Amino acid sequence: MRLEQLTFTRFIAAISIFVFHYGKNAFPFHLDSVKDLFSQSNVSVSYFFILSGFVMIIAYGNKNKIDFRNYIKRRFARIYPVYLLAIILVFLYLIIAGKSIDFYGLLANLFMVQSWFPGYALSFNTPGWSLAVELFFYLSFPLIFNQFYKKCTLKKTTILVLLFFIISQIILHVLFYSSFYEGYPSKGHDFIFYFPLMHLNEFIIGNLAGIFFIKGIKKRNYDWLIIVILICSVLLLKQNVGIIFHNGMLAFVFVPLILLIASNKGMLTRISNTKSLVFLGEISYGIYILQKPVYLYISSIFYYLKIDNLVLVFYISLIVLIVSAAFSYKYIETPLRKKINNLNTKKGSVNKQISSLN
Repeated sequence: MRLEQLTFTRFIAAISIFVFHYGKNAFPFHLDSVKDLFSQSNVSVSYFFILSGFVMIIAYGNKNKIDFRNYIKRRFARIYPVYLLAIILVFLYLIIAGKSIDFYGLLANLFMVQSWFPGYALSFNTPGWSLAVELFFYLSFPLIFNQFYKKCTLKKTTILVLLFFIISQIILHVLFYSSFYEGYPSKGHDFIFYFPLMHLNEFIIGNLAGIFFIKGIKKRNYDWLIIVILICSVLLLKQNVGIIFHNGMLAFVFVPLILLIASNKGMLTRISNTKSLVFLGEISYGIYILQKPVYLYISSIFYYLKIDNLVLVFYISLIVLIVSAAFSYKYIETPLRKKINNLNTKKGSVNKQISSLN
């Protein structure tokens, strides 16, 4: 089941993260009316995690059991090719620029384990930390699905998932407001904000949302309700109330938003289902994971040309990033994903032919 109206939201989330990293001082994101919002737009990573959990249930919820081998092959084919491309681009940049290379960070990134080791989470290609977390979700999902979701009642699943979510949020805030947290950068910061287990609550709350969606939510025009929730989320982010939103607390906003968008039959869905917007959503992963190498190269070119204009660097980088992500999606991600997914199919057909000859 494909819910195209959700696809474009990935593009919005990816761009907001790019703004958080490189555009907070650019117009219009530096204006007093919106700067508090974009200074926290890294919460879009939390949206990605929750949406990922939701999508996994939509994709596999009607199956009796997940076959791990075929499942993980598809997940690997989806995320690793362009993830590796980003690492290669950063590596080449460091070689060209004559900068030192953190080989431990490089190895951790190549094996997608950097988030498990405080001090290495943001090493090499910085956005890659969330893919290490995502890989943990992917590896955990078949076990959770086969042994938990398929064996428990909806009531029990709901209670246990919500309990796990609440406990996770309590642990997060206790650690953050204790002596364990020494600010950024520190190993305590890396553990609290990047360690995979600290984000599992986001993935499984997304799973729960997916289960409720499959069970049946009435499809109707939710345009105004979606707009109201978006406004409320903006107002919430603009308020400094001492709550940590980064690790899933905004599930109270993101979960109903995802459910309403997925069930919506209004004007917003018709607009977001247009081919151009769906395509932007499809290239959002490339936008997210390629943002650092693209910005490094563009900023280096401007430095070489002795043009000191960070706003111009940001907008040129944004344009190049979108074009690069589109190119990557069409000529790297999609072809390699198909080839990887077809590996066992081809092998199986060859074995079948050999068996028939025997």
